[in-house]
Amino acid sequence: MTHEIHIATLDDLGQAAKAFLEEIGNNRLVAFYAPMGAGKTTFTTAVCKQLGVQEDAVSSPTFAIVNEYRTGTGEPLYHFDFYRIERLEEALDIGLYDYLDSGSLCLMEWPENIEDLLPEETLKVHIRVNPDASRTLSWED
Repeated sequence: MTHEIHIATLDDLGQAAKAFLEEIGNNRLVAFYAPMGAGKTTFTTAVCKQLGVQEDAVSSPTFAIVNEYRTGTGEPLYHFDFYRIERLEEALDIGLYDYLDSGSLCLMEWPENIEDLLPEETLKVHIRVNPDASRTLSWED
């Protein structure tokens, strides 16, 4: 089944993040595919906010590769940014599979840089920038 969520403006982010979380159900591994500047980190921040993560705690983990947050219920949530990964071993060196196997929600930016390491059950979400500057999230399950 194909899913789509349209985000017309930044004001729609909260509602889009809420709808996204409802639609992904029990999927714990979420990979965001989008070009630079499409809003991967912005959307991830909105998802984290919906889950009760303190908004000022969320930042792109470009240099750290992974940031750990706590949801409003105290559950860990992992936010990855694989933009700077040049070799698959770099992802393995941070203990990638420990995170992915944890059962916690893992939100991944630039997953194409570690594509060969992603488990089969990873939900692949595409963010498209539309001509009117709105965004469309789409995925298949």
